[in-house]
Amino acid sequence: MMSGEQGSTLLSALETAETYFPDQKRLVQRLFYVSEPFHSMCEDLVAAAEALAHVERLPEAIRDARQLEYAGLVDALLKEMGEAIAQSKIVVLRQSPRTGPKSP
Repeated sequence: MMSGEQGSTLLSALETAETYFPDQKRLVQRLFYVSEPFHSMCEDLVAAAEALAHVERLPEAIRDARQLEYAGLVDALLKEMGEAIAQSKIVVLRQSPRTGPKSP
């Protein structure tokens, strides 16, 4: 069982990813639960998006630089997650090995 805080963090990470990829919701859910790298990207996305949302609280001297930094992190994570989603859609078809010509 998950603790309340950990459970809400997991849900928040999944919900955040679903928000950014609403047309791939089922793939996002599957990857979230079966792919540790994707799961980590979702958690990183939450942290970066939250930091970006609260950048106005920072001192004016560093606000613009941090806003660019956090926006860049969000964009990079979304790109990487989009690539992971696209890769998960690829189906590799393998041809069975030939054992010789078939007889008529």
